[in-house]
Amino acid sequence: MPSMNSNIGNVGRGFASFMTPAPEGVVRFTVGQPDFRTPEAIVEAAKSALDAGEHGYTRSQGNEEVCNAVAKHLTKYDIHVDANDVVVSPGCKQSLLYAMMTCLNPGDEVILFAPAWPSYEGMLKLIGAVPVHVPVKRENYHPDMAATRAAITSKTKAILLNSPNNPTGAVYLPSEIEELTAIAAENDLWIFDDMIYSDLVYGEHKYTSPVTFEGGKERTLTIGGWSKIWAMTGWRLGWITGPAGVMEGVKTCQASSATHIPAFLMGAGAVALGLENEPKEFLEEFTKRREIFHGLVEEIPGISAPKPEGAFYILADITATGMDDIEFATRALEEASVHVIPGSLMPGGEGLIRMSYGTSVEQIREGCKRLKNWLQD
Repeated sequence: MPSMNSNIGNVGRGFASFMTPAPEGVVRFTVGQPDFRTPEAIVEAAKSALDAGEHGYTRSQGNEEVCNAVAKHLTKYDIHVDANDVVVSPGCKQSLLYAMMTCLNPGDEVILFAPAWPSYEGMLKLIGAVPVHVPVKRENYHPDMAATRAAITSKTKAILLNSPNNPTGAVYLPSEIEELTAIAAENDLWIFDDMIYSDLVYGEHKYTSPVTFEGGKERTLTIGGWSKIWAMTGWRLGWITGPAGVMEGVKTCQASSATHIPAFLMGAGAVALGLENEPKEFLEEFTKRREIFHGLVEEIPGISAPKPEGAFYILADITATGMDDIEFATRALEEASVHVIPGSLMPGGEGLIRMSYGTSVEQIREGCKRLKNWLQD
């Protein structure tokens, strides 16, 4: 039998083993997707495009309508780009992979803030790059600047940002983004800015882009998508934009792999970016869930967590229960019928569990009640 890619065996599958559907009656806090339906206007736009015969090939980076819509949408964050430097891909993950493929060589090191979403590490390993996990501050999950500077070597090529953050729920301060941008500029590094949760922010400081600071625009690739804010996880639509020269490389990646997203989804993507009411309603619902969930978690013996600042995750410390996170997650499922993600599936996540409030208030209340009763018993 011929040999396989030698990297494959080193690439994990992240949360996959804890994402399989649980038995009936289990409360699932594992799935990182909103439980809302995609807004009807978006669905109707896709249906209309199918009816109109938009079934064939089109421009690889996405048609002008959707690329213009992305460029316009980004201006709300003071990100100003030419629509010709936008590529719409089959999902935010695909956009991240394009960024890595375009900017990195085998052996290049990339700074990740640990615990980091595990797909980052998997993608880097697939292309032969090296993830470097820099632990965040445990009290609030914000970056440790001294540790970040200490982790940079002659092989460091990029810093990967994700704020609002999965799995921590942290939203980095503008001053922190400014300092990280300065660190990247001082060391001539790329910045991969994953802004997928950009509008899901609950505090006073919002998502901040590195491009808004000196030295940021020429080194930042901005990556986002439709999955979280518009409840479109299954549509697999993402975007990437950055300096024109880099985007030519990204276009090559897209043309050589996916060709383009389904033609009939492009107009629907543009419609989504023009909606105002539905994203606000989703944010209001998540805000309510966050308050309820965090309050209930604080009442559970042996569990503590900072209040999430963004996204829809609580990353809780369970070390006071006397269990490690794998044992906790396994026993919570078997004995309390509650499904959570053990943090040690991510470097730097030992002793933590991730819980998503992309589910109903009723499920949140029921799951927390089960965990509390289980631990008290």
